[in-house]
Parts: sequence; structure tokens; C-alpha cells
Amino acid sequence: MATNPILVIGAGPVGLAAALDLAQRGQSVEVLDAGHSVSDGSRAICWAKRTLEIFHRLGLELVPSGITWQRGRVFKGARDLYQFDLQPGGLQQQPAFINLAQADVERALLDQLAGLGVPVRRGHTVVGVAPRDNGVSLEVETADGQLTLDTPWLLACDGARSTIRRCLGLPFKGKVFEDRFLIADVRMAADYPTERWFWFDPPFHPGQSALLHRQPNNIWRIDLQLGWDADPDHERQPAQILPRLHQMLGDRAFELVWASVYTFQCRRIERFAHGRVLFAGDSAHQVSPFGARGANSGIQDIDNLVWKLDRVIRGASPETLLASYDLERIEAADDNIGHSTRSTDFIAPKGPWAQALRGAVLDLAATHAFARPMVNSGRLSQASVYRASPLSSADTGFAAGPKPGMAIPDAPLGDRWLISSLGAGASLVRFGATLPAPDLTGIDVPADSVAWTRFDATPGTAYLVRPDGYVAARSRTPTPDWLATATARAMGASQ
Repeated sequence: MATNPILVIGAGPVGLAAALDLAQRGQSVEVLDAGHSVSDGSRAICWAKRTLEIFHRLGLELVPSGITWQRGRVFKGARDLYQFDLQPGGLQQQPAFINLAQADVERALLDQLAGLGVPVRRGHTVVGVAPRDNGVSLEVETADGQLTLDTPWLLACDGARSTIRRCLGLPFKGKVFEDRFLIADVRMAADYPTERWFWFDPPFHPGQSALLHRQPNNIWRIDLQLGWDADPDHERQPAQILPRLHQMLGDRAFELVWASVYTFQCRRIERFAHGRVLFAGDSAHQVSPFGARGANSGIQDIDNLVWKLDRVIRGASPETLLASYDLERIEAADDNIGHSTRSTDFIAPKGPWAQALRGAVLDLAATHAFARPMVNSGRLSQASVYRASPLSSADTGFAAGPKPGMAIPDAPLGDRWLISSLGAGASLVRFGATLPAPDLTGIDVPADSVAWTRFDATPGTAYLVRPDGYVAARSRTPTPDWLATATARAMGASQ
């Protein structure tokens, strides 16, 4: 075990979740942050089902504090084109999404960390990073002077303007889109339904796009497309924002609470693991906010990384496990960047042909269901798929169900839920199988559970599930040898 604590740089949701996960696994950890408080404004607000499952594992029950939603509407002009449902099947412990301000998520994580005695040191600015074979040295400026800190492992969760990334000279590669968007949080009493509303070419903001989301405490998030020529400093001024909001909201009384202007960026660093420095969240990759893929993907980075790092510290092979973090989460980042890029191209088409194509798709979507998947107002965050994971075993004999490299679906198991039943290590989910599971969490699925259908199970089927809830292997005729081999591969002990 580490003599010096693992250092996490950044006290946003990603860094705090990393520290909490490490602490719950018995690791010594501290958080350093250059700021002095939780985030201002709502910032990240849409927390997806997969992220809520991870938070639940960490002991955070955020659903009661947030606004639960699963439906959305798409408009063109004043016309309501169609609606969609993100969780039509139901029977899941966590909802498709909740809306909750980033600052509230940070407070919940800080409460959990305080209960475990994990220090979160504010006003600590990293100014130098020196990687070594057995750790990392940091130069840190504080109000009391400059410190030199040593750590066996450094987790860089310090956001899009990452100091760690800059100190190591790691550039972002990707695309910055020539468009700007205004985010405004307003407080108002409104009886709009709890849905995601997205407009193309709305009458109150012609030629652009708009988004409306409900948050707790009568706060509403409004996003307005501004165009590339908009001056960010000018557009942040209340005198510029308020007339735009009055155009949208009419005579309704409201209060402007917070605002920001942002630019779409879809990019990442080349690798996320650099020896003993590990990047996660916006310090490693950036996507546009439409689709809620930023903070959610960062939390999924941590869910993938921490159990592997814990095993490496306890003696497992870093070459296998940390290499798999790099491979799997780069694949996830590239998927998110691809989705985000396509969303941006549809929301802000460049050139007359792209404009004409979007107009035709939107017109068709009003009356033809086949056209609706082509409408792209932001493909909303889902669990990533690891198609080429070195931790997965070969797969045959299944026509459906989650494949190796996919997150398992949830399902009720009598008085409990499947995902909540997973252990801190690997788990064996058995569908009438009598296979013993030494050193694993064994989960026997009742015959009347919908999990049988969701897993394409027949009597005797077994699924080996990684600590992060991903399928490592499955078999219709599992044997002890199959389980031993698949477990060794999944936990980084064998290829």
C-alpha cells in the first residue's frame, strides 16, 4: 500500500468521485484544487442512468434531490415535431436522467469524503510536475508558500484547462467548431412539463437553436445558439442576455441567476495513461454539451480506472490493467467525440446544402417515424461499449443480451436490484447455473425476473461481470475451467 497518499488534482465531480472510490477501496488519497469553493452556476446538470448507477455504488442517492426525466420534444419553428422516450421499458432502479446542478453533486461527494476523513485542500495550485519511475513530484503554490509533494500516483482531473496536461506538454487533438452558445439559468414559476425541449429555428430566436431544461428550485436552463461572430464578453452581459430571454419567455417574470458563453470543442489527448500520471474527464477529452456526454463520460472514466488502479497497487500487472484503461476509455472518448461532432454538424450546419438537408429531415420527422433517428439535437449519454477490450473473453452462442465489453442492464431481483447486488470485485450472475464462484460475488437470478430476457439467458447461463459492471465473459455451458480462465483475463492476471 502507498506510504504517501494518492493525489487527485481537481475537486469537480470527476476528481471527487475518484477520491471517494479510492478511499472506499482502502487507499490513502487527498484532493488538491486551485479554487476555494464548489462550482458556480449549474454547469453540468444532466446525469445519465449509467452515472447514477455509479453514484449509487459510491453511496450517493441523488435522485431525490434532482429533477427526474426521460422524455423530450423536438420543435421546428413553433411546430411540435415529435416526442421521444429514453427509458420506455421501465423496471430500472435508476431513471434515464436527472437534472441537478454540478455544485449540488460536488457537495454530496464532499459530504461522503468528509465522512471518510479524506482531505480536500483548496487554494492549492500545481505549478510543476516531475514524473518518476516510482511516482510523481509536484510543486504546489498555496497561501502559505510553495510546497513539494510526492505521490505514488497522480490522477489529473483538473478539467479542460488542466495544469497537469500543460506541465507535461500534452496537446489536445481534434476540432473546435466555429459557433458560440449562451447558457443562462433563470428562476421562474412555470408549468412546463419535465421534458427536454429542443428547438430548431425557434420563432423567438430565428435562424438558430434553443434548449430548455427544468432544474430543482424553479431554476430553468436555457441554451441559445449565438453564431461564431458573437463576442463572448459582450454576450455575457445581462443587458445583452435579458432581451433574448424576454423574446423566449414573453411577459413571464423571471430572474437571471447565472450565465456563460461556450464554444463546441471535440478533442482529446493522445493517451490517458502516462506512467504514474493518469488523466480523466475534461483534462483528457472534451465534447460539446449537447448530449450530456462531458461530465457523464468523466464519471465513467473513474468507474473504469479506479478498480484497476486499486488492483495494481495491490500487486496486479499495470501493463495489462492500465493499458486497458487507456484503450477502453480512448475508445469511449472517440465514440463520444463522434456523436458530439455529428450533433454539432446537425445543430449548426455549414453551407446551403447542409441547411437544406437538415430542413428536409426535420420536415419528414413531423409525420414519418423513419426520419426521426436522423434528427440530431444531441445523442444523449449512454454507457460506452468496449469492443476490443483485452479483458474480454471470446463470445459465442448468444443471439442477444449484453456482449463482453458492454455494461449489464439492470433488472429487479425480488426485493433488490441486479446492479446493486454486484460486488466490489468481479461477480458471477447465474441463471439456474450451479457453478460455484469462489472469491466472486455470486448472484442467482430468480426464474420470474425480466433479467432472463434482457440477458438472453437459458437455464445454466452464466455471466462474468467486472467490478465496473461490464460483461467480461458469458457462457451457456459454464465450467470451472472457463470461469477461472475468464476471471484471470478480466482481472488483469492473464491474457
